[in-house]
Amino acid sequence: MSSITSAMPKYESYKDSGLAWLGDIPTHWFTKPMCAVASIVSISNVQDKELLSVYLYEGVIRFSDVDEKRTNATSQDLSKYQLVSPGDFVLNNQQAWRGSVGVSSYEGIVSPAYLVLKMSGDFDAGFANYLFRDGIMVSQYLVCSKGVGTIQRNLYWPQLKRSVVFYPPLKEQTSIAAFLDRKTAQINQAVKIKERQIELLKERKQIIIQNAVTRGLNPDAPMRDSGVEWIGQIPESWATTFARYCFRVVKRYDRDGTEIKFSVTQKRGLVATDKMEEASTQAGSFDGFQLCCEDDLVLNKYKAHLGVFWRAPERGIITNNYTVFQPRRDISSKYFEILFHTGIYQSIFRMLVYGVTEGMSPLYTNDFYSMKVIVPPIDEQLSIVVYIETESVKIDEAIELQKQQIVKLKEYKSTLINSAVTGKIRVVDEGLCSEVAM
Repeated sequence: MSSITSAMPKYESYKDSGLAWLGDIPTHWFTKPMCAVASIVSISNVQDKELLSVYLYEGVIRFSDVDEKRTNATSQDLSKYQLVSPGDFVLNNQQAWRGSVGVSSYEGIVSPAYLVLKMSGDFDAGFANYLFRDGIMVSQYLVCSKGVGTIQRNLYWPQLKRSVVFYPPLKEQTSIAAFLDRKTAQINQAVKIKERQIELLKERKQIIIQNAVTRGLNPDAPMRDSGVEWIGQIPESWATTFARYCFRVVKRYDRDGTEIKFSVTQKRGLVATDKMEEASTQAGSFDGFQLCCEDDLVLNKYKAHLGVFWRAPERGIITNNYTVFQPRRDISSKYFEILFHTGIYQSIFRMLVYGVTEGMSPLYTNDFYSMKVIVPPIDEQLSIVVYIETESVKIDEAIELQKQQIVKLKEYKSTLINSAVTGKIRVVDEGLCSEVAM
């Protein structure tokens, strides 16, 4: 990305800023302490104003526009909340070191814990918003903040006022802000398109999987009614039966002490956590663990409706909190792992679970046994698994490519903003001819 900005116009002359972390800036630019261009204000008792907030990647926004509201409720007493006017610089004093700052476009009120700064007439609000949210300024907030650890650091005006601000004349600021508005809008749109492409690829993957495990791989295969309303049509050679005839619950404790210890995750399935030590063969050391063998299906009965139903990749031990099912010999547990993760079966699991809250809704063994399942011939089960794995790899690679391109676009956006607000590139007025095609 730096090669892109290096091709853009530069200023005719530069001067040493006197700051090692900033380097050279255009000769006609200014450097001043924060206290010379901003003053702290705190106007309260304006409870009739709109509530605003500061978000890490968005700056100052209206609280009503937040999709996911805070888990901690906003105080009902707004008398101490501070007035913010358009053009004011607002900092979350506990998260400024991460970049949770912004110049407001709105009038409203913010938390009394925030810092509100009134900017001098030297600044264009749009330029200031880009500058103060740029990484080179955020690094100063970190240095000025006080605290222990890396989660919460408090920033106060006595320290912040000594930070250094660098900027061009006002007219030039306006040109830079307009340029960045245009370019960041283009980049953001490109990111949205790629995010939509990722969603479409994921949808395509789910369609491929569901069609394969419920309809098979031969589009010309004669079909018949499965006799189960929510399953619908299936290939003529396939069967439907109760799950009890395909799986049986097993409890095994015949271990030799060298088994892998598994934990179960919602997205990754059974994950090896460690190897059991030789000393673990001592009496009582295996209390609370059972054995699962390769190709068993392992169920977290409280999370079946969330997809925690996985094939064991090898022999290992797992806590007694899980239900272990051994498949019939002509059953591919991998096929059924895939089948049970489809939308059809996830909805059936949700219908079968009991309990007041979803997080504590168990799928009992008898209810699982009473569920109808699709059973293709074993050779088709195996072929379907191979097909799905092959197609999934292709789609996953396409998704990863889109993700990498999104990362590059975001890196370009950050580089472009930094280069413009620090004077590394020159934005020209005539048609913004320094713009680089995306």
